[in-house]
Amino acid sequence: MLKREIIGVYVVVLAGILLAAGILLSDKKASSSVDPHNHGSENGHKHDADEGKHGGKILTEGPFELEILIYEKGLPPHFRIYPYKDHKQLDPTEVKVSVELERLGDKMTNFSFKPEQDYLVSDQEIEEPHSFFIKVLAEWNDRKFDWEYSQYEGRLTLAPEITNKMGIKSTAASPQTIRSILALPGEIALNTDMVSRVVPRVSGLILQSLKNLGDMVAKDELIAVIDSRELGEAKSQYLLALEREKLARYNFDRSQQLWEKQTIPEKEFLTAKKTFLEEKIGLTSATRKLVAMGLKEQEILKLEEGSLSDLTNYPIRAAFEGIVVKKRLSPGEWLKDDAEIYIIADLSTVWVEITVYPNDLESVHVGQKAVVKSASSILEAEGEVSYVGLVVGEDSRTAKARVVIPNPDGKWRPGLFVKVELVRDETSVSVAVQSDAIQTYRNKPVIFVHYDDQFEARPIQLGRSDGQFTEVIKGLSNGENYVVKNSFILKSEMGKAGMSHQH
Repeated sequence: MLKREIIGVYVVVLAGILLAAGILLSDKKASSSVDPHNHGSENGHKHDADEGKHGGKILTEGPFELEILIYEKGLPPHFRIYPYKDHKQLDPTEVKVSVELERLGDKMTNFSFKPEQDYLVSDQEIEEPHSFFIKVLAEWNDRKFDWEYSQYEGRLTLAPEITNKMGIKSTAASPQTIRSILALPGEIALNTDMVSRVVPRVSGLILQSLKNLGDMVAKDELIAVIDSRELGEAKSQYLLALEREKLARYNFDRSQQLWEKQTIPEKEFLTAKKTFLEEKIGLTSATRKLVAMGLKEQEILKLEEGSLSDLTNYPIRAAFEGIVVKKRLSPGEWLKDDAEIYIIADLSTVWVEITVYPNDLESVHVGQKAVVKSASSILEAEGEVSYVGLVVGEDSRTAKARVVIPNPDGKWRPGLFVKVELVRDETSVSVAVQSDAIQTYRNKPVIFVHYDDQFEARPIQLGRSDGQFTEVIKGLSNGENYVVKNSFILKSEMGKAGMSHQH
């Protein structure tokens, strides 16, 4: 029993010795783990970790003390330093102090101080975040003092493998062109400059309908055949005129030869010439009538070689390459000469018909850059405003504008509703970030800067934005790496860590 009591006494004594040694060592060790703005326990060489009467951090060496705090109650944050000797207030004019801050990325800031009332105040504002390694230098009574400690807030350290696993990606801040955007509704429409409305030009019966909806056609490709009595009569008149012209030509040539030999009177020669010219005019008239009906020159020249069964056949051909978007005929149907039987459209380009509201009319002009997006934002194309309507609709009270966009794959389908973003103006900015990288942290917009394995929530002042990029006026330098993907994960992790910001 006595042996156990002796062992217990030894254990208590040994624990007391170790605790005392730990306290002595902690007073000499220059390391810290602090709350933001010096609220909480801190360690650093040559100082006491107790909180001063103004709520600041106490730095001590011998009888000399400094109480340092970041003061921001209703004012921009500045350093305030209260000097003491043996816990009694010193005249701040007797003390010289300078502070050096080292931020993430080895960014250094030096602060000078001037006396004011019973304290010293820094010559410049302390930018957010208040997260840095601090070096304090002081002179008093012909002696020099220095302290070092750290204060971190809004900062995380993640191993590279964890960063990769979380899918966190970074990029460098860079200059960008910010566009002021006017968003308006629109609809895809056929480019009517590239639309052929096919009419037969003659009445008749449909013999063949060779193309269907959605079929591609080439220029001059046969798309339908009509049996037309009107065309048959015109062809017959042409063939008759052709034979009469041939006969008149023969008689004229023969008369010319005989007249030159003076074997026939001049009157007979002139009569033959007159008849030839009349028949030639008749042939020309018959040819032009066939051309007006839509026959090509080569088709007319081959009429002599054709059979009687083809005499009334009227071929209809495509005016240019495109796709059949409408069809209004079927075999056996009787057509009038003005019937619209096909609509063929070249969809390599389409129109975007834009609805412009009265208040926006002054912001829309010809030549203006435009970005067209489908409702699902899957499709996107760029173009320029080619037309702005001069008339406001009586019913809609809106005007129309137009953008022509390329459509090589045919994905922009007429009738599709779209959103059109018109560029009002473009401005180059020196520093910009991707808009979706911006987070809100402690009710302020922040960007998470990335240095090696450390991430820090950097408060920033924002400027102009076009939705894709946002200008950074203050808080981030050109070339600094910032998180562009999954930055919300860092915000969540900082929330879990309970990183507070007290004032």
